[in-house]
Amino acid sequence: MLADPAPSTLADRWRQRDLAVLWHPCTQMREHPDTLPLVPIARGEGPWLIDHDGKHYLDAVSSWWTNLFGHAQPRIGAAIARQATQLEQVMLAGFSHEPAVALAERLLAIAPRQAGRAPLAKVFYADNGSAGVEVALKMAFHYFRNRGEHHRTRFVALENGYHGETLGALSVGDIPLYRRVYAPLLTEALFAPSPDAYLAEPGQSAVQRAHQAADALATLFDQHPGEICAVILEPRLQCAGGMRMHDPVYLQRARELCDANGAFLIADEIATGFGRTGTMFACEQAGVMPDLLCLSKGLTGGFLPLSAVLATQALYDAFLDESRERAFLHSHSYTGNPLACAAALATLDIFASEDVIARNRGTAEVMARLAAPFNDHRHVADVRQAGMVVAFELTRNGDKRTPFPAEARVGLHAYTAALKRGVVLRPLGNVLYWMPPYCVEDQHLDLLAQTTLAAIEEAVACV
Repeated sequence: MLADPAPSTLADRWRQRDLAVLWHPCTQMREHPDTLPLVPIARGEGPWLIDHDGKHYLDAVSSWWTNLFGHAQPRIGAAIARQATQLEQVMLAGFSHEPAVALAERLLAIAPRQAGRAPLAKVFYADNGSAGVEVALKMAFHYFRNRGEHHRTRFVALENGYHGETLGALSVGDIPLYRRVYAPLLTEALFAPSPDAYLAEPGQSAVQRAHQAADALATLFDQHPGEICAVILEPRLQCAGGMRMHDPVYLQRARELCDANGAFLIADEIATGFGRTGTMFACEQAGVMPDLLCLSKGLTGGFLPLSAVLATQALYDAFLDESRERAFLHSHSYTGNPLACAAALATLDIFASEDVIARNRGTAEVMARLAAPFNDHRHVADVRQAGMVVAFELTRNGDKRTPFPAEARVGLHAYTAALKRGVVLRPLGNVLYWMPPYCVEDQHLDLLAQTTLAAIEEAVACV
């Protein structure tokens, strides 16, 4: 029996070391490295990831939607370095520090507002998006306990929604791949039909689909009077659910229904916040303000883990009491970490000093132009866009009713085909999408479009 050949390149040697010790996220490790490529990255530069052999990969998915202004962005890196020489960490229970306070002030200043509503007023930090969702769920539930409304124990979430993979977040998620195994451990949420425009009936507009879903949400409230403490949703864009998009009118209706039924509205803007969908926050496109706003991912420009939950003053006030049990006794060791807060402040500095949103809208127009021809591709059922997010729904002969069989793994074949060509197009099932860093330029987008087309052609040829 022949021995395995010695690794021939530096990247090969890194793969060998990696597979000896690491367990990767969201991965069937049996597939590495043959079915699913493993790319060891040595450094990043702007929109590029560069492996140990010097090959460049266009990061068309912003490293799981976190990176805003490019890899190794100097202003953010310098801010972290400065902070590291002053204060790297201190517990936020009983202590405070300038970066945490300054960041809270600035987040509240730019948060979504709504006429006639008191603005969001308090910030609670956590370590990542899932943890931020856990904080918001616990706050909403605990608020009603403190008010003596013990019957309000139910959460409403949207079908096909995703809010993270910790147990509380999974409980309000509806993607079977992630939650099916852990179902016995999860609390029981109520799931309302998604306003997803892709699911519109023939002749039904996105607005009509949104109203139809909102009517179903109203029925759910009627069926559970006084039981619901909050509705949690991803505004405008269900990301992990296949980049499915809905009309903003649904957010308006959801806000109205929550108010009419005394429930909170939780906006999960972990992926949609900070300019991704054409406005700083997706809620702005509906003119609504949530009671709890969850932020993460782009919050630090993609440099460090951090999440923030913004809450109303009224919600905060319900926890003020002589009783310790009425306090919000939730904590993480690294809550409000100074280095992460410094990265977030530098990120907001870039937004403040440059017209990022206007530039993004121009980039989105280029993306729309490059994506338009895919509408005529025989195996593309839908091309949809929200700001700097474009998604391509791959189905057999472009028929919404005839998806490619899961075992064909069309998305995986497209991913590997693009990777060979130096572009990262990590699929969501059979949905390919573009969500590049904001520093992407026209020539990068041209490469992205050309590679996407070639990847689709190679992938469907495998079926």
